[in-house]
Amino acid sequence: MNKSETSTPSITKTGMIFSNVVPDMSYFESRFDIMQNNYEEVQRTQENFREQLRDMKTDMDRRFNETHNLIERNNENFREQLRNMKIDMDRRFNETHSDMNRRFNETHTDMKERFALVDKRFEHVDKRFEQVDKRLDLIITSIEKLGDKIDHRDERQRKFTLRMFSIAMSVTGISVLGVLIKVLNII
Repeated sequence: MNKSETSTPSITKTGMIFSNVVPDMSYFESRFDIMQNNYEEVQRTQENFREQLRDMKTDMDRRFNETHNLIERNNENFREQLRNMKIDMDRRFNETHSDMNRRFNETHTDMKERFALVDKRFEHVDKRFEQVDKRLDLIITSIEKLGDKIDHRDERQRKFTLRMFSIAMSVTGISVLGVLIKVLNII
């Protein structure tokens, strides 16, 4: 080669320059894999939370049923005691008529008050469980809305990433074309 001749870079050198400017597809695939893994982790966490809510509701139902059964058994015991008391009162009534009437009236009033209190307690318990059910429904609805929002945001982010990738590839292509024009001295 003469000193007056200019050396032109070989295609392999140009290819190496091009490969250093543009990242290969494995980079983008790894980024998309990371995004997909994050999305799947959010889905697993959301499903785990739903399972915990179902377990909590099942546990609350079980506790309510146990409490309800205990109250029913206590009521049955109370009724049995009332039956025994009535037998005793009938016997005493036969013995002392006037004294027994007075005691019976007092006991009867007391029983009505106790039943009224028990009824109020049941109403209160029923209201509390209705509130808990409503609250659980609100939590589940909120979780579903949050899942929809995350899905929408993920879709937007994916579109944005693809748009930025297209722009980057276009700019890279123009840059490579400029480098080739410069290297080949076309202009």
